[in-house]
Amino acid sequence: MIIKSADPLSMPEAKEILQEKDQEDPKIKKVMAHIKKFSKLKIEKARALKKEIIELNIIKLKNRHISKIIDIMPEDTDDLKKIFVGEDITLDQNESTNILNAVKKHK
Repeated sequence: MIIKSADPLSMPEAKEILQEKDQEDPKIKKVMAHIKKFSKLKIEKARALKKEIIELNIIKLKNRHISKIIDIMPEDTDDLKKIFVGEDITLDQNESTNILNAVKKHK
């Protein structure tokens, strides 16, 4: 297998890619079941939310953080902070509020 990139994906993005694969593969079935159970957004809303978060221009946010925000859909600052546990990243109140407002728009 050749890996073209190692960019983190949100669950809706992963689902979209896996739908193009062999649906009879047991590994793919297992991952798809997990995504179906835990994914909170359809791909269109996930893309729109990702775009909106990127447009906030919060330099501290990496692709992995944005993917986790899409997967978790935090409802408050405490939920948002959990994404950054173990990392030296602290969002100020304005950054947190902007992210949470974006998330609320796409629920």
